[in-house]
Amino acid sequence: MTNRLEKVISITEALEHFHDGMTLMAGGFGGVGNPPTLIQGILEKGVKDLTLISNDTAFPYIGVGKLVTEKRVKKVIASHIGSNPNAGAQMTAGELEVEFCPQGILAERVRAGGVGLGGILSDVGIGTIAEKGKQKVVLDGKEYLLETPLTAEVSILYAKKADRYGNLVYDTSARNFNPLVAMAGDITIVEAEEIVEIGELSPEEIVTPGVFINFIVQSEGVNWQWAWEK
Repeated sequence: MTNRLEKVISITEALEHFHDGMTLMAGGFGGVGNPPTLIQGILEKGVKDLTLISNDTAFPYIGVGKLVTEKRVKKVIASHIGSNPNAGAQMTAGELEVEFCPQGILAERVRAGGVGLGGILSDVGIGTIAEKGKQKVVLDGKEYLLETPLTAEVSILYAKKADRYGNLVYDTSARNFNPLVAMAGDITIVEAEEIVEIGELSPEEIVTPGVFINFIVQSEGVNWQWAWEK
């Protein structure tokens, strides 16, 4: 690109950054805030053996849930998978490795990865099966578990609006995990419902600064009625 401030690319160009066996982080909560066009592109490209980091596995045919349903994911790190029965069935059958992480701790691990911290300390899970394999740290006489940071080769997210530099505005609760995920990818690709010119967004409404965004693609939307009927 001749203009370093210009980050808008085609979906075809964006898909060049996805490959088998990669670590993928996705913003969203129950599918809300998942980028539908990017996810559909990953499916159509045939990418498989993904390690997926996301708050949840959405629903069978909504958001990242489609990647799980089509068995493109080998491991998922999430706070829960209950809304997608395919994830539970695959886990029970030994086809999907699942690492559960409490939602708040998951968010903090992503944030730690995004800002370059070596981890966070938490007393959640002390004395339970959750402490298995984790380092313990004693601070001021209290015992904590060291929760390691999370990063990904590529982070994908969804925004209501993006300017051409990648400053982002989210639609109400679709903000959820997206601002954290934006910081934690080696490459971060945002799918935007609307792309506007630089300067059109008010500084007060921008949630994620463009410095965290590498590429922007135009969303093609999603057929929600079809997804729910499936």
